[in-house]
Amino acid sequence: MSARPAAQPTDGATSLPRSISPRRGRRRAPSLGAALGLTVLGAVVPGAAFLVAGRRVLGGVTLAAFLLLLAGGAWLATGGRRTAVRTLVDTGSLMWVVVGLGVIALLWVVVVVGGYRILRPARMSGGRALVGGLVVAAVVVAGVAPAAYAGRLVLVQRDLIAGVFDDGESATVVDTPDPFGDQERVNVLLLGGDGGEGRDGVRTDTVIVASVSTDTGETTLFSLPRNLENLPFPADSPLSEVYPDGFWAGTESESLLNAVYRNGPAEYPDILGPTDDPGADFLKLGVGEALGLTIDYFVLVNLDGFSQLVDALGGITVNVNYWVPVGGDPGTGALPDAYIRPGRDVEMDGPTALAFARGRFGLTDYDRMARQRCTINAIIDAGDPVTLLAQYQELAATTQDIVSTDIPQGALDDFVDLAFLVKDAGVRSVVFDANLIDPAYPDYDEIRQIVEDALAAPTPAEQEPDTTAPSTPAPSSPTEEPAEPTQAEENPLTDVGDACAYDPEQAQEALDQGQPPTRNG
Repeated sequence: MSARPAAQPTDGATSLPRSISPRRGRRRAPSLGAALGLTVLGAVVPGAAFLVAGRRVLGGVTLAAFLLLLAGGAWLATGGRRTAVRTLVDTGSLMWVVVGLGVIALLWVVVVVGGYRILRPARMSGGRALVGGLVVAAVVVAGVAPAAYAGRLVLVQRDLIAGVFDDGESATVVDTPDPFGDQERVNVLLLGGDGGEGRDGVRTDTVIVASVSTDTGETTLFSLPRNLENLPFPADSPLSEVYPDGFWAGTESESLLNAVYRNGPAEYPDILGPTDDPGADFLKLGVGEALGLTIDYFVLVNLDGFSQLVDALGGITVNVNYWVPVGGDPGTGALPDAYIRPGRDVEMDGPTALAFARGRFGLTDYDRMARQRCTINAIIDAGDPVTLLAQYQELAATTQDIVSTDIPQGALDDFVDLAFLVKDAGVRSVVFDANLIDPAYPDYDEIRQIVEDALAAPTPAEQEPDTTAPSTPAPSSPTEEPAEPTQAEENPLTDVGDACAYDPEQAQEALDQGQPPTRNG
């Protein structure tokens, strides 16, 4: 039986070997434009270019790693914020962050370039190859630049932490693995140093103690006036031996609270032993004894660089309820150069904000203390993420120049945890003004009682109305008048934001009275 002749192709078609049939043949390489488009897609979504090229395993692994990295970033921005902040205050972890950014950037470059090499046409003219190379190079630079900038910011942050929290010598701090231990409260002395050009040394015109509950984060600020006299010292301190009746430096003006930082160490430079900041140690011991608290750490902000900080933030906005003097000398009677006009949401640059925080001519120390707290609040409000990111290097350099502290690096993790509690808790304030104490003749037993009562007082959320007590107490006899409340019985606690609110009536009254006289008439 004869063999059947092979079927002939019809319609001019040519038969192909099965191994190279159109259905099972090689994937056709895209054009240069398509290859570049897919490369850009692979830069935005790493692994996409490999998947399009048919490299499913490589593309899947790359895409999975990218999604895992995105998930990690999302977690750090939400539930893992505490871990992120802990990392930002640890110099060792920050170096690993820099290394990690470098590795991720390198791998990303490999993915982008590798995807383009797989997708590009096999044969291209020299001009088309040059265009393709330039486009890929631009994509690589655009992607690596943010990683390099982020790495630079991380190194700046590392230098800031190492520079401010330098673990120097202190006469009042012992660095331990568990700095807070079983303490119910952590007490931090906040100092505003009024040093600068034309000023003799540093005077701490701002003295505030922040007492923070380690359990709830509830914070109470105790503000002491700059003209407080006879600052006492603990009985077991060598300072109590040389100042048995409280701090005294020869004259009344040089013996006020704001002069202790400068004059104490000048008179007894080595009395507390080795320390990098003896003035701060003097104040920690004295202020702690005055309030009946143990001061754990201090933070000093020198107002000499304060205006630089405000300018780096792009300025601040505060409410001004009365004319605030710019310059002037209360001691000699020299008039101010100008005044800051009352108004709502007044925008201030660095020098104006510094004058606002310092101005005292014709006003009281308590007015200035309130404005300084408002200025601090305004600085915090001005620190939005965009501004901080854009100006971070300048802000970090300025901060390192004007801030000093004895908080050790080993305590920063605990302070991060405490900060998250403080963020959700209330902040109250006790200002020891003339309505509460007499700065010239302070009763320190009474001051300690006020502090004790303030710390024992329930927070607003804990307070419940007493429905069983009468609304007005009756006198003990018809002829006996109700006793006036003593200072210790009055509640000195106030909301920190009260003094910073705009008071239209007070501001309008000041405007109606007109600007006070200035040096220039």
